[in-house]
Amino acid sequence: MAAALEDRGGKKDGANKSAAATASAEPSATSAPTATGSAAAEVITPQNNPEFAALLTTDSCDNANQDFATKYRGRTVAFDGSIVHMAPHGDYDTRYDFLLGPGDKGPNTGIGPAFKYEDVNTLDLKLTGRNIPATVRAGDRFRFVAEVGEFNAKQCIFFLDPVSTEIQ
Repeated sequence: MAAALEDRGGKKDGANKSAAATASAEPSATSAPTATGSAAAEVITPQNNPEFAALLTTDSCDNANQDFATKYRGRTVAFDGSIVHMAPHGDYDTRYDFLLGPGDKGPNTGIGPAFKYEDVNTLDLKLTGRNIPATVRAGDRFRFVAEVGEFNAKQCIFFLDPVSTEIQ
């Protein structure tokens, strides 16, 4: 990712404009579908990844959590779920720890990993969709898109970082 950021550096923009103009003048029939296809393949869903589909139905302490976190760390996942629990993070009034679960049972979620967003505010959720609420609470249902973090086997907590959260 650092290389991608370096390409956008202020000093290089002027030098790259002529190269970008030349590249855009050439037909891109082969490059556009490839870019679109690879971008779609980057998001792991239960529909396109049997390993993730199985993970969403396993016990929160199952070894599959550790295996998945190790294999896919830094990758993006998307799933339908709900907020199981939320609590203030430390002494903060506007930062929270969110416990998320697959499915729509909210606090009654009994299967799947215990996903956690830690130390985030509601703006970090990047809420999208129609009728975005002013507040969120346990039981609310969303389409979570998140980056895979680590799995804490002692606590049986699977850490994620929010990318976007779509209202269901």
